[in-house]
Amino acid sequence: MSNEKTLFLEDLPVGTVLTSSARTISAQDIADYCDLSGDHNPLHKDDEWVRANTPFEQRIAHGLLVLGASSGTPCPEMDSLLIVAYLSESRNFKAPTYPGEAIVTEWKVIENRESKSKPDQGLVKFAVTCTKQDGTVVQDGEDLLLVAKRP
Repeated sequence: MSNEKTLFLEDLPVGTVLTSSARTISAQDIADYCDLSGDHNPLHKDDEWVRANTPFEQRIAHGLLVLGASSGTPCPEMDSLLIVAYLSESRNFKAPTYPGEAIVTEWKVIENRESKSKPDQGLVKFAVTCTKQDGTVVQDGEDLLLVAKRP
């Protein structure tokens, strides 16, 4: 960890809100994700096809690309959290993200409890919202993390 202060289970009471910096999803990100995932659907590659066949104005980013980018977008508190394991993640895809649009992710602690089987760890459940710069929510859902307790 590169941050000076490590955060633990005890540092995340219910109601805590963590917010990432903005991350722009580029046309190159979408092209790279097509190659990485093998998903070459015209929805992500062909602006003319998209305009002719969907309600969208142009190609859109893959929902899983946005999810991955939002999970990895820098956030000092999340980057400082001593995560033992990422246990689950769910997302609802609410609106498209177009090339050149920036996203910001917000994590709000909705549950924090000690683990019954691992006394040095606990579970933190976050409500997650990913929003574009115009305020449109593009994804929401929940993350469940296994986090270390303070030694």
